[in-house]
Amino acid sequence: MSNRPRDDESAVTSDRRLATAAVIDEAARLTAAAGSERADRLAADFVRDARLGTEIGSEFVVADLMDLASAVRTGKRRRTSALVHATRAVIVLADRLGEAPRLADLTLGAVALYMATSAPLERRAVVAGHAIRATDADWEFGRGPVLEGPQLEIVRFLLGLSDLAPGPARGEARPTADGKAG
Repeated sequence: MSNRPRDDESAVTSDRRLATAAVIDEAARLTAAAGSERADRLAADFVRDARLGTEIGSEFVVADLMDLASAVRTGKRRRTSALVHATRAVIVLADRLGEAPRLADLTLGAVALYMATSAPLERRAVVAGHAIRATDADWEFGRGPVLEGPQLEIVRFLLGLSDLAPGPARGEARPTADGKAG
């Protein structure tokens, strides 16, 4: 059906265990830099916000994040929605600490693609009918006029953590209120 060259897609999977575990590892890195008492509280908050299905007691500590990441890596399959929850939680954690999260490009691309179809209506409406392109990574999806921005900002917008939407690509006209290019 398509004339594009075929790529080896044997490694493509919908299992998000490894990506989710990498996000948990990033949460451990971020919390380890905070003071020990604060770090343990932040780690417990991350796990709760990420909906990782673990009962969190008051004795939860940062070191438990490493164990949790290992358990996720070797445990049951994880859906993209689990990756989305973990990614949102680590971005919120990084914001609390005033840090920038270090997340894989493919993780952010997968989260953006998922959220472009499942975000609240007002966010989906902004990106509907457009191609979405990260300016600082090698991912793009969708059809239509290009909206672009830094990948973390695109994900923040789609997750509802920012109101800064991706903008028209350079050289593309911004539509006016009557729907025509301006």
